[in-house]
Amino acid sequence: MATEYGQDYGLPSEPGFGRPARARRSRLPAGLGAPFEGRSWREFGYVLLSLPISILVFTYAVTMVSLGAGLLVTFLGIPVLAAALAGCRGFGVLERMRARSLLGLQVAEPEPLRAPRRGASAWMGAVFKSGTSWRALLYAVLHLPWAVFSFTVAVTVWAWGWSMLTYPLWFWVFPAYVGQDGLQLYGDETHQVYLDNPFEITVTALVGLLFVLAAPWIVRGLTTVDRVLVHGLLGPSRLATRVVELESDRGVVVDTAAADLRRIERDLHDGAQARLVNLAMDLGLAKEKLQEDPQAAARMVGEAHGEVKTALQELRDLARGIHPAVLTDRGLDAALSSVASRCTVPVRVEVDLVERPAPAIEGIAYFTVSELLQNVSKHARATWAAAEVWRVENRLLLQVVDDGVGGAEASAGSGLAGLAERLDAVDGILVVDSPAGGPTRVTAELPWRGRR
Repeated sequence: MATEYGQDYGLPSEPGFGRPARARRSRLPAGLGAPFEGRSWREFGYVLLSLPISILVFTYAVTMVSLGAGLLVTFLGIPVLAAALAGCRGFGVLERMRARSLLGLQVAEPEPLRAPRRGASAWMGAVFKSGTSWRALLYAVLHLPWAVFSFTVAVTVWAWGWSMLTYPLWFWVFPAYVGQDGLQLYGDETHQVYLDNPFEITVTALVGLLFVLAAPWIVRGLTTVDRVLVHGLLGPSRLATRVVELESDRGVVVDTAAADLRRIERDLHDGAQARLVNLAMDLGLAKEKLQEDPQAAARMVGEAHGEVKTALQELRDLARGIHPAVLTDRGLDAALSSVASRCTVPVRVEVDLVERPAPAIEGIAYFTVSELLQNVSKHARATWAAAEVWRVENRLLLQVVDDGVGGAEASAGSGLAGLAERLDAVDGILVVDSPAGGPTRVTAELPWRGRR
């Protein structure tokens, strides 16, 4: 559900979800503490493991695909290629787990295989038709050269950094066991340079410190590419993700339409229909008394006339709830002004639109503002409210502000949650900013579609 709570919100896995998280203070600055953080060592471990794993996966993928391609002239080629793709999918599962545990990368599972029927041939057809299988094969091929590069860079930087930083602790090995004054920096037949005096040893350690401090950030940059590869090739495709979103939105639209139909049926049954039944009974009694008691019959007809007026008003309110005529005829400005006039607090309405949006978007915008103003009347305990509508490029923005007690939340089961689901069904967004004590500011975004 595309709903945001206020201005500061954290990830569900972090403390303070839905409210500003308390900052964690570190005893060391970020640059100095990075070499000792668990995250840095986990990323370094990820790079170290990438090389042997990528060699294994690359060897499997290339061998199986080559074998399957060579056996295509026989009936064995198709099963071998299917097994190659299925194996790459399995390696993809392991890689997602490794990225999740060492890099903290949360990648959703891709779409599963969907075989139309049971059997080996149907399964192989599903493997070949799945884009996930081919992306996993592409990952197996592309990851090896990158793993070799990142392994070489990471190990070189870490090894040089720590060895140079700790050089003052082990430089004595050279004069004691190697027969030279220190680590040889340069040498030819006539001239040799050794790192042996205190100044050179200190400079070496300082250079090593720079390497140690830079190594975590270099490794982090290398793992950024791994994150992109895992997310882009081993996660769900954008098309599949969009299909899932559309399926969910379709369910929301169907449920919303069914709920609206039930509401209309209930309003008709409990309101206008009940009154019309009573009206028919009263008119029947008045007809029977017309000859024997004309005055009572006239009184009953008068009462029936009042019932007719009430039933007509209820039908008008019901029709306005389905789709108000003023919205169709005069647009959002007039329709929202009509809604504001029925609110229990003074409402300032401002609609800044050069042209009218498509009827469907206009209707959703109307009912969104209408429901928000109803919430102001029922729950806000406000003294004033404002409703604004404007357009920014290809988005239609709505905002309702009140000076009430605040504390509004789009929690599960609330009216704001249902409103957010309706907006989400058309790629809209609902943002609720309602601190305790107020004021409350609810902003909605809808895609702009003009009238044809």
